[in-house]
Amino acid sequence: MQLKNAIIAHKAGDDLSRRWADRCARELENRGCHVLVGPSGSKDNPYPVFLASSTSQIDLAVVFGGDGTALAAARQLAPEGIPMLAVNVGGHLGFITEHFEEFKDTERVWDRLLEDRYAVQRRMMLQGRVYEGHHTNMKPASDRFLALNEMCVKPAAADRMITSILEMEIDGEVVDQYQGDGLIVATPTGSTCYTVSANGPIMHDGMEAIAVTPICPLSLSSRPIVLPPGAVVSIWPLADPDLSTKLWMDGVMATSIWPGHRVDVRMADCRAKFIILQENYSYYQTLREKLQWAGARIKYNNNHRH
Repeated sequence: MQLKNAIIAHKAGDDLSRRWADRCARELENRGCHVLVGPSGSKDNPYPVFLASSTSQIDLAVVFGGDGTALAAARQLAPEGIPMLAVNVGGHLGFITEHFEEFKDTERVWDRLLEDRYAVQRRMMLQGRVYEGHHTNMKPASDRFLALNEMCVKPAAADRMITSILEMEIDGEVVDQYQGDGLIVATPTGSTCYTVSANGPIMHDGMEAIAVTPICPLSLSSRPIVLPPGAVVSIWPLADPDLSTKLWMDGVMATSIWPGHRVDVRMADCRAKFIILQENYSYYQTLREKLQWAGARIKYNNNHRH
């Protein structure tokens, strides 16, 4: 990897991640790298400015924060093919970020990047657009929205809890109708986030697949379903007198939708590139640590392994 141009985003409002961003910016500039630094949060999106200000290819994005900060970076940087080094500084769960212990010797990290001693994990993303009417109408009524974790269709209201009535098509064929809190369409990366909280399946993040999970459906027969990556999931709001149904991307509101609209969700034509510094990275170790899988209360020795 070359380190001629880099961007550094830190979690907005977090002093620790800001201090590490400033330190890394100084170190990279001492190595002759041009660096842009800015906060990332619900009210701060530095990436359009980063991309517009750079006159040449950006070699690296360093992202300090938690999973939310990394997700925001992925949505903006994946279409540009920019690799991301996401570090859990000021975050919480840290499913898709590097452990801080792997990063704190920063000068060694820069040496490893320059010497290509790292791995790149390419993660599938979803893209969604809103259309009007039948699935034969392919003229979009919205921008393209990207998500690394999930697209979600569910209502939002400030004064009361609202259920939704949604119809789902897969590749143009009606599969089910749902009455409940909404529908989640997730990637394997997102299967350990909102989807697993809604009793959806956990999928290995090296897969390419799409999981559709109903949120609190009012029917015991409504179950999650896993689809091949080429499937197109279309979601129609059927009854929405309050016009409160929204399309969400990674927990961030994308746009409002209403009866007569459909949301088409499919695998995106870009992938998020995450730099892996761990030499013995294990997806299953991540599951054990982050989900605190402890097994049975009584521990048994597996003597057959020896």
